[in-house]
Amino acid sequence: MSTRTVALRDIASARSGDKGNISNVCVWVYEPRHYEAVKAALTVERLKATHPVLWTGRIERFELPDLGGINFVFHDALEGGVNASLNLDAHGKSFGFLLLALPIALDDTSPH
Repeated sequence: MSTRTVALRDIASARSGDKGNISNVCVWVYEPRHYEAVKAALTVERLKATHPVLWTGRIERFELPDLGGINFVFHDALEGGVNASLNLDAHGKSFGFLLLALPIALDDTSPH
């Protein structure tokens, strides 16, 4: 079986949120058939390796298979939070876009 690579944004959307020094991103697949590929590709280890300077704290992953979602919680990710940080993205809204740019391998029999 051959595979092809697509950007996550081609098969999913993401929504970001924050509370204090914690940010979360939930990724939602458009088609249920892509959920397993996304789940396999988006590991905590991969996220930490992809942006080691940005995500230095603990990352938690919560799977929502019946909804086609994976929620990531990034601890100590906002340089102290909105009121303390001088970061241009104190809410972590760009985190969703960073995830959506990641390449995801799909088997070639599932068109997107």
